[in-house]
This record gives sequence, C-alpha cells and structure tokens, in this order.
Amino acid sequence: MNPTVQGDTEQSGIVVELARDDVARKKFLKMAGKGMGSAVAASGLAAFIAACGSSSNTATKSSAPAKTSSSSGSTSSASGATSETASFGAGDLGIVNYALTLEYLEDQFYAKVAASGLFSGSTLSLLKTFGAEEAQHVAALHAVAMKLGTPAKEPTGKFPLKSAASVASLAATVENLGAAAYLGQAPLIKSPEILAAALAIHTVEGRHAATLNTLTKQSPTPDGAFAKGMSASQVLAVVKPFIA
Repeated sequence: MNPTVQGDTEQSGIVVELARDDVARKKFLKMAGKGMGSAVAASGLAAFIAACGSSSNTATKSSAPAKTSSSSGSTSSASGATSETASFGAGDLGIVNYALTLEYLEDQFYAKVAASGLFSGSTLSLLKTFGAEEAQHVAALHAVAMKLGTPAKEPTGKFPLKSAASVASLAATVENLGAAAYLGQAPLIKSPEILAAALAIHTVEGRHAATLNTLTKQSPTPDGAFAKGMSASQVLAVVKPFIA
C-alpha cells in the first residue's frame, strides 16, 4: 500500500479503508451480517461511503504523486474532526463516549416522557418501546467504553415537557439529531467492530426519527435519498440546553 494512502487511512478511519480494500470490506460485511443482516450492513456502509464523498475514487487517485497534497488536506480535516470528541477520550473511546452521552440523554428523555402523563394508549406504548431501545443502546455503549477505557459520566438532562404536541416534536428532533450524530462520526471510527455497532444503532435511530417525523406530520426522509451527518460540535451545540 502506498505510504500516503496508509497514513490517510489511519487518520480517516475504517470507512475509508473499507472503501479502498475489497477484502477488508467483505470481511466487515461478513462480521456485521452476524449481528444485523448482511443486506442492512451493506446498504448502511454504502450510505456511509456515499456521505464521505466517494472515498474509493479518492483512493484510486491518491497513488499518483500529484494528489499527495490533496491527501494531506484530507488527513488534516479528519484529524480536526476527531478532536471534537477528544474531551470524551482518545480515538474510538472518545467517539463511543460521545455517543454514550447522547444516549444517556435520550434514555432520560423517554423515561420522563413516559412518566409525564401526557400520552396514553398506542402512542405511550410506542414511546416506551423507543425508550427501552435507547436504554439498550446505553448498556451496549457503556460495555464498549469499559473495554476501551473509562465510560463517560452520565449527565443530568432537563427537558421541557409542556404539552403532548411539543414533546412529540422534541422527540422527533432528538431522534433526527441522534441519527445525524452517528452518521457524522462514521468516517472517523477506526475499529470495524465499533463501526458495525454504530451502524446497528444508527439505523434504529433513523427508524425512530422517521416514525416520529410521520407522527408530527414531517417528512420521514427530510434529507431525501441520502441522510446528512452532523459534526460533534454541531450536535453538542443543540444538546447543551438540555443538560442541567
């Protein structure tokens, strides 16, 4: 492998490596398929690579000396993006703890919504189901963080629960934000196992978001055919008002 390409792969994460290496991609899909189904893993990976701007084409061109400066620029960009989660830990631990922090808040949010008395019947049942799934995300991410280092501490959330309509709208916002957060971090993840876990959670967050968007009379696919990711700094700016 060209040294420049290898260095760029280390900085950019496993998505770029998978886009460039057919053998690595097949191994990833086989591994991911055990947990979520190979078709879902393949479609999710395809979407991630598309969101990254066709990384495989970049790889083909990067072997030419004339493209070395472009590759270096890409490396710097990826490194800068990774630094956004550095306060949560180094490398993949920082990304996992960043995701865990968001999941803590989602778990707390649904628990408070379920106890608010604002919902009943099938809607309450649906929100409780979503809450239970967010709790499972917390448990899974906490276990991964334990293996990598020290898990993030749970923040205390504060959520305005004034009416059923406003809470349903907030729930949609929360879920769309969660889906965008995972998508934004995908290119920076270096472990194929952690990327597989992120894919599995991202698709559930997206389904939650689509359901709540429909409930609140919004488009289930607000970004069209390809979802848009958000950087950690963008997500945390939105989340900050909900942390006590």
